Amino acid sequence: MPKDHSDPIADLRRNTSVPFEQARAMPTSVYTSEDFVEAELKHVFGKDWYCVGRADALSKTGDYVTAELAGQPIVVLRDADHQLRAMSNVCLHRMSTLLQGRGNAKTIVCPYHAWTYNLDGNLRGAPAMSQNDAFCKDHYRLPQVRCEEWLGWVFVCLDPDAEPVAVQLAEVADMIAAYDMTNYSESFYEEHVWDTNWKVLAENFMESYHLPVCHAGTIGGLSKLEDMVCPPGRPAFNYHTILKDESLRIAMAHPTKNDRLKGEERKTTYLLALYPSLMITLTPGYFWYISLHPKGPGQVHIRFGGGMSNDFAEDADISENFTQLKTLLDEVNVEDRGCTEKVFNGLCSDAATPGHLSHLERPNYDFAQYLMGKIAAGLGE
Repeated sequence: MPKDHSDPIADLRRNTSVPFEQARAMPTSVYTSEDFVEAELKHVFGKDWYCVGRADALSKTGDYVTAELAGQPIVVLRDADHQLRAMSNVCLHRMSTLLQGRGNAKTIVCPYHAWTYNLDGNLRGAPAMSQNDAFCKDHYRLPQVRCEEWLGWVFVCLDPDAEPVAVQLAEVADMIAAYDMTNYSESFYEEHVWDTNWKVLAENFMESYHLPVCHAGTIGGLSKLEDMVCPPGRPAFNYHTILKDESLRIAMAHPTKNDRLKGEERKTTYLLALYPSLMITLTPGYFWYISLHPKGPGQVHIRFGGGMSNDFAEDADISENFTQLKTLLDEVNVEDRGCTEKVFNGLCSDAATPGHLSHLERPNYDFAQYLMGKIAAGLGE
């Protein structure tokens, strides 16, 4: 493992104390330190909203997805009242985890002793418990976890006092209102683990400075640095925009069914980084996203999904076009994996020294400010 023996929180505090015009990339210790990961899990992922995917992927009663958030196993599901619900994914008997991955379940059955829970978390039945006089199944209910839906996204949070998602992201909703993000349907979903730090991958998404080089084999030729706009970030998110080439038809606003977007908006892509770890590429025609969670300093768990605006749902050639797009996204992912794993390998070096940031890396600076603010608040500073 890497060489850092410094105090990563102190290192980040110094790093974020300068104005953007003088800023450098974050210090290596914040990527390589086990102590810093623990601080992130406690003060960032343990306090803020984490996205588990799209609501339309949990459309039927019993549809579920599992997650581990800051060390806590969680399941999110569509209950018998057709409401989204999140709860602990740990049995209240001998504490096995219950459900795995994504799927559909009529009830939640523990794989160890078959204790069975209803979709609201109440214990339904437990075999061979009649001789324990103290046992009463009505006293058992899986602990509930905060769960909110926002513009078609499903978020969970361990902190009962966290500000609601819709409040935190109200400016995002206003900014992209004409895209009607609720009106997009997910057509693919995958989970991956890459050998890099989660922040390296988050920062890679936040800046398009790397596109002409890292993605020279795919989308790099369509990426014009002069067209990229990187405004100052906000407390709960940052973003930048690029103009898509009109040759990629499904990235454009639908020619007849979308009269909401005007002028250049009809070919404008938003790259939204919703803190701490939901990254959305939103075009007028399609979207894709990654939702990240650390697995120690050197690995990141990735939820990767995407789909189309429902404006295109009745177009005869849309399936073929999206298949081509998914092939392109997979090729871009291969390039991103190579680049971000190289970055992590490099910053583990004794010779690694953070350089100054380009004006196209403004979102990275704002991300560092967010992280420092969350950790400082958690430490009572």
